[in-house]
Amino acid sequence: MSDSVYILGISAFYHDSAAVLVCDGNIIAAIQEERFTRRKHDFSFPENAVAYCLQEADITPADLSYIGFYDKPFRKFERILETYLQYAPRGFRSFIKAIPVWIKQKIWIKSLITDALPEFTGEILFPEHHRSHAASAFFPSPFSEAAIITTDGVGEWTTTSIGFGRDNQVNIYKENRFPHSLGMLYSAFTYYTGFRVNSGEYKVMGLAPYGEPKYVQTILDHLIDVKGDGSFRLNMEYFNYPVGLTMTNRKFHGLFGGPPRRPESDLTQKDMDLARSVQEVIEMVILRMAHHTKSITGSEYLVLAGGVALNCVANGKLLRSGVFNDIWIQPAAGDAGGALGAALGIWYEYMEKPRAVISGQDGQHGSFLGPAYKPATIESFLERFSIPYRKLSEDTLFSQTAELLAQENVIGWFQGRMEYGPRALGARSILGDPRSPEMQRKMNLKIKFRESFRPFAPSVLFECVSDYFKLDRPSPYMLLVAEVADEQLKFNGDTDHNLFGLDRLHAVQSEIPAVTHVDNSARIQTVHQETHPRYHALISAFANQTGCPVLVNTSFNVRGEPIVRTPRDAYKCFMRTEMDYLVLGDFLLDKTNQPGEIEALDWDESFKLD
Repeated sequence: MSDSVYILGISAFYHDSAAVLVCDGNIIAAIQEERFTRRKHDFSFPENAVAYCLQEADITPADLSYIGFYDKPFRKFERILETYLQYAPRGFRSFIKAIPVWIKQKIWIKSLITDALPEFTGEILFPEHHRSHAASAFFPSPFSEAAIITTDGVGEWTTTSIGFGRDNQVNIYKENRFPHSLGMLYSAFTYYTGFRVNSGEYKVMGLAPYGEPKYVQTILDHLIDVKGDGSFRLNMEYFNYPVGLTMTNRKFHGLFGGPPRRPESDLTQKDMDLARSVQEVIEMVILRMAHHTKSITGSEYLVLAGGVALNCVANGKLLRSGVFNDIWIQPAAGDAGGALGAALGIWYEYMEKPRAVISGQDGQHGSFLGPAYKPATIESFLERFSIPYRKLSEDTLFSQTAELLAQENVIGWFQGRMEYGPRALGARSILGDPRSPEMQRKMNLKIKFRESFRPFAPSVLFECVSDYFKLDRPSPYMLLVAEVADEQLKFNGDTDHNLFGLDRLHAVQSEIPAVTHVDNSARIQTVHQETHPRYHALISAFANQTGCPVLVNTSFNVRGEPIVRTPRDAYKCFMRTEMDYLVLGDFLLDKTNQPGEIEALDWDESFKLD
């Protein structure tokens, strides 16, 4: 029997359930359950993700020493019961719907785990939700000590916490408690502007630059009381989420002049102004919180986790504020990352194992922690379904793919281990030429089947990042927004200033218009040879041919679909969209050579819109 200590982390039953395997403090495997079940944000018990993690290490449940579940189910149930009692008789319909699920399943996590893994004989531990977030932010970070901020919708009771990590310990100093929640405030506006809660928040963030901050003062006057230290209280007279089936109520709707926008209806300038306004309020609160955290910890560095930490616009402004010398954000900042924090917390804090930090290097392995597929496996799939392909040498693959990209083809790119977290980082990505003025519209409407206003992110060689963006450091996880460098911008005189709302999409603002948002910003991914050599080689080949070390990078999926995991998933997505080419490992597939249909693959399946 091995002397190694294997720890399994699990998150489940809210959204984005996941499993993570840690061996002697090293992250071995991590993946969300949605990648297997093909149900986006799947919250069910992650049986497939657990099986994959064990398979990756070639171990059985009997080899596990500990399992960490990312929160305390009984304390969460206590919060739900107390909240219903506080608001009773309001919320009866919601109560009747929620309670049976809790009684039958959600509070019996220990039994669920032992039933699912009967060979496991170790200990099951339950850290608090925000402590799991804090551990996921600090322990893999490149800092030996750092201030910590976690903020999301809600855990057991906590919605925001401030703490400090040093070596192998995390301490939480302060917290904000339910129902006062930044995540819930943002989700309320997500709901009101017609997007799905716990899914469409990043759409609100992307919509914000089209609007004006007309409602900031209204929000501050009526919805949230923000103190100088960043602590806050929401005026619950305007919200319905504690006990209702909606986020907002009639008083909220009256404040903003009407009912919520109907999903999929046309966006109005008011929707854009609301998005801009709530975004600015969130940024203000986070910045105040950061100043206060700095004052009580004295730390030079900050780490972040929790769903709100996926707001990369706020992250970018926080970095530029200079409050901290540097910040690091957990790539799986949402609930999926709680599984990682639970596992790492057991290793470092519960087992009191020492923590070593290599300067300038984090422990996340580029977040490439999911399944990979061997060339023989990919070739076997292609042969089985008689799918036409060409096998290329490595050098030819990069140069030919770069040439196809430069010809404005859209290419599915499937390489190596898949990403852990919500972002595609060049392992399961759809790629395009950022220099093309038409690329954003083409990829949004013909490839992704999603709203035209949504921006795409650039992948840029790390060594060239400052030539193209106002950023002087790594951003490998696409969690920082910065402006496009002045020398890359184009100014169209007064034309740009005469465009409003979604018409601003038509302005060509830079040499890389497909990844330049209407406010000249971009959500940047720096690509590093050390963590992703094949993607780095592809962008280098594109740069050699075009002089541009940047590609458009969007996740390999269509709207409502989880990111593809297998070659089969990738091929189906390729065939149901207007992608031109697909690169599966070393294999190049040309859409024009593909058969009209392969009955066994059923690529016409649809997904629920997000």
